[in-house]
Amino acid sequence: MKTSDLMVKALENEGVKYIFGIPGEENLDFLDSLRGSSIQLILTRHEQAAGFMAATYGRLTGEPGVCLSTLGPGATNFVTAAAYAQLGGMPMIMLGGQKPIRKSKQGRFQIVDVVNLMKPVTKYSEQVLDGNNVTSMVREAFRVTMDEKPGAAYIELPEDIAEEQTDATIFDVVGHRRPDANQSSVDSAIEMIQKAKLPLLLIGAGANRKRTSESLKKLIDNSGLYFFDTQMGKGVVDERHERYIGTAALSDNDYLHCAIERSDLIINVGHDVIEKPPFFMEKGGKHVVHINFEAANIDDVYFPQLNVVGDIAGTIDRIADSIGKLDKDFSFFERVRNEVDTHVSKYLKDDRFPVLPQSLVGTLREHLDAEDIVTLDNGVYKLWFARNYECYAPNTLLLDNALATMGAGLPSAMAAKQLHPDRKVVSVNGDGGFLMNSQEIETAVRMELDLVVIILTDNAYGMIKWKQEGVGFENFGLDFGNPDFIQYAESFGATGHRAESHAHFVEVLSSALNGKGVHIIDLPIDYSLNHSILNVLLKESACII
Repeated sequence: MKTSDLMVKALENEGVKYIFGIPGEENLDFLDSLRGSSIQLILTRHEQAAGFMAATYGRLTGEPGVCLSTLGPGATNFVTAAAYAQLGGMPMIMLGGQKPIRKSKQGRFQIVDVVNLMKPVTKYSEQVLDGNNVTSMVREAFRVTMDEKPGAAYIELPEDIAEEQTDATIFDVVGHRRPDANQSSVDSAIEMIQKAKLPLLLIGAGANRKRTSESLKKLIDNSGLYFFDTQMGKGVVDERHERYIGTAALSDNDYLHCAIERSDLIINVGHDVIEKPPFFMEKGGKHVVHINFEAANIDDVYFPQLNVVGDIAGTIDRIADSIGKLDKDFSFFERVRNEVDTHVSKYLKDDRFPVLPQSLVGTLREHLDAEDIVTLDNGVYKLWFARNYECYAPNTLLLDNALATMGAGLPSAMAAKQLHPDRKVVSVNGDGGFLMNSQEIETAVRMELDLVVIILTDNAYGMIKWKQEGVGFENFGLDFGNPDFIQYAESFGATGHRAESHAHFVEVLSSALNGKGVHIIDLPIDYSLNHSILNVLLKESACII
């Protein structure tokens, strides 16, 4: 059969259900092979959006999402999405096209060395040089992207290789169990926890795996440990738990850092230094036990005294089974938890207009069930969601605290809704980030998704503006204008709404969540309290509670 036919069969063998992307003339053989396949092609309007959708598929399923582009500019548009998946630990495979490699009549037209371009932002990047190798390359790419830490892979299929005949066979999909941690390191961790006066558990992005959630809850319940999480660890353990202190949306000077400062041992589960640090270590200060699939990368702010390397769920299970109830006075953590709750809840029911980001968080939490999904683009509102939005289940608040790219909020919501049509999905975007991939409204409408998209309008790049003002610079270079988002939405076949008051927003949101189709809500946002809250947190905080 043709190499392109065999590649499609290899993808089917891996369980691929969707391919997101934009084919070009170099992909025509592959596209024709895909036509008779069980795999559904979801045509997007930009390759970057296709990459974000594939990465989100990987994030939610643990299996690689797949996306497709042509050569040159199509493939280079994947680079940001590749970095998004690679830094965020999301398994994703990019398929690219290329001009004939045996001979070419077009010189260097559109030819970029994409394979080498992708190597710094992927775990695997190769060109198919012979059709007989395509099945082994597909199998290897899938294996590599799912192996801890998950990430991205790129396979380039030149058009002359795609059409050549091959008699290669499909490789079996062979899984493997990750190795368990060494018993002596597990024993050392238990000993350090038992000897500590105030141990504190931290849940990071690497703990966001199916088996780990139950194991961590067992550890918390068995031992009595209090815990907090990073932005990408939110929801691994239900944040309604009585021993949840909060989320480290900032690296320092938030109320929960009172607990971190007082703690003499942090049990850091699944944290990756690629994510913004949830706290800073100092030499001679608190000790840290690092529990992860691989040893910690050492830098100036993170240098744990013990690495427990192996399958996280297995490690946590063994600690939970052996440690027993800790005989420690955790009353300080309880007081910090109450302090955090008091401050975090302060503006959740505020009804001023334009709305405060805290009020938006409170409104969404009231209107969504435990398994419903919120996806965030990137902006200052992300800090408020991290601090204020309680997650009741894993992967119900999809934010990016690794690459922290703009433009991913809408595509990630589309992938989430495609995977979970029975759940409500809301995408929250700043007006800057939204317009970076707003063309995908047409894709969402064509996919017949029931989706709510909220655009927070302040006519500026608000995060950078906040930083600019915070360090004392004059306001410069960050303000812009916006289209009429109602007309813009309707031009794509979506339904547009403009909130006129807080009460009107609540009414519109409720209607959109229970309606059909794509709903775009233009919501004016008020960031005026950012400085008075985020910039002076511990000046008002009672770390001497």
